[in-house]
Amino acid sequence: MTLLLRLLITGVAIWLAASWVDGIEIISPEDTTTSKLIVIAVVTVIFTIVNALVKPLVKLLSLPLVVLTLGLFLLVINALMLWLTSKITETTDYQLHVNGFWAAVWGGIIISIVNWVLGVLVPDND
Repeated sequence: MTLLLRLLITGVAIWLAASWVDGIEIISPEDTTTSKLIVIAVVTVIFTIVNALVKPLVKLLSLPLVVLTLGLFLLVINALMLWLTSKITETTDYQLHVNGFWAAVWGGIIISIVNWVLGVLVPDND
């Protein structure tokens, strides 16, 4: 149940990033609400998989840069994970398109903040 809530929170965060940042858009085969929700669901699952598999390795390898920049390099890592998700989804009909590095940075910031705020409201079983 907690996984579904976390996926829902991530989906809301991606939707907010796509609606607030000019360089991020959700592209669906049809222009209906149901199609957009399917795209958000697919992108959310891919983003979660990327964050679970790739992000820890990237954080470990870039640990000296994270320490040197006092954690600000984590914003770049979040942007890279969003960009990687964009590149993976651009091979399908259900796309999250990130246009440029700064759009990815702002999208990563928005997704991190929304995940943090909504994560505080959803109790964790730890």
